[in-house]
Amino acid sequence: MTEHQIQDEIRKAVSPYAVIFRVNVGSGKTVDGRFFKTGVPSGFSDLFGVRKSDGKAVFIEVKTPKGRPTDKQINFISRMKEHGAIAGICRSAEEAIKLILEV
Repeated sequence: MTEHQIQDEIRKAVSPYAVIFRVNVGSGKTVDGRFFKTGVPSGFSDLFGVRKSDGKAVFIEVKTPKGRPTDKQINFISRMKEHGAIAGICRSAEEAIKLILEV
């Protein structure tokens, strides 16, 4: 299963508990050849939103079973937790539900 497929499964599975959005990023060139990047800072989690029960911020970094988070992703998750958000790395919908419900 791809990371994108896991993201879709997580979004569906957590919908009773949280409002979750997928982060889209990209890069390209303008017509006149200038390079640009769009989206959020490097390390920002793949999915983010709020827990319905209390409005707490939620950040989920999605990985395949063998995928490894980058140092920037680990740092981002740590910083969000320090500020009171729900944040973690999830490899399945079950892990994401557990993260949202247990914190």
